[in-house]
Amino acid sequence: MCFEVDLQLVRGARRIAVSFVGQSRLVALFGASGAGKTSVLDAVAGLLRPESGRVVVAGRVLFDSTGRVNLPPQQRACGYVFQDARLFPHLTVRDNLLYGWRLASPERRWMSLEEACAFLGIGHLLGRRPRTLSGGEAQRVAIGRALLSAPRFLAMDEPLASLDAARREEIIGVIERIRDELELPILYVSHDAAEVARLAGQVIAMDAG
Repeated sequence: MCFEVDLQLVRGARRIAVSFVGQSRLVALFGASGAGKTSVLDAVAGLLRPESGRVVVAGRVLFDSTGRVNLPPQQRACGYVFQDARLFPHLTVRDNLLYGWRLASPERRWMSLEEACAFLGIGHLLGRRPRTLSGGEAQRVAIGRALLSAPRFLAMDEPLASLDAARREEIIGVIERIRDELELPILYVSHDAAEVARLAGQVIAMDAG
């Protein structure tokens, strides 16, 4: 099992409860805006502390309120890919890619800069700044930064939402390769039914209720 999630969260005035066992390499949290999908993703990644519950990814306990386990984000080995890429604007593409790689301990690293560039087709971008990149290029770099952080799983929050149709197709292909070739567990947030139908082996439907 890739994901075991049973959480109770509070975000502002809203309470969110979700419970699922994800047995697919790509599990999608699907629903309309306001359903709490990103909050669940943040809780799994360690960016939001739940009121109670349990999170296990690939057999490793990340959070357990009963057992008083709450690993900090840097110990969860989660590569987070945001909707808007969130590259560091003052760094080159090379330094953006190497940011997480430098923080990861050498024994945990499983991909080199050269391998990431070849996998994603971004070697020609290394000397450029984020402001000069297209949306698709920026998202490829963001995915590369996540992969180079030595993750045991990826959290992807609407990674296609800000892209045009052509760039969306490119990035969908990248995600499929990560799922199928790297076999890295992915927890994926989307409100797009066609996108989820193509990518996900399992869908967790969420609603605002």
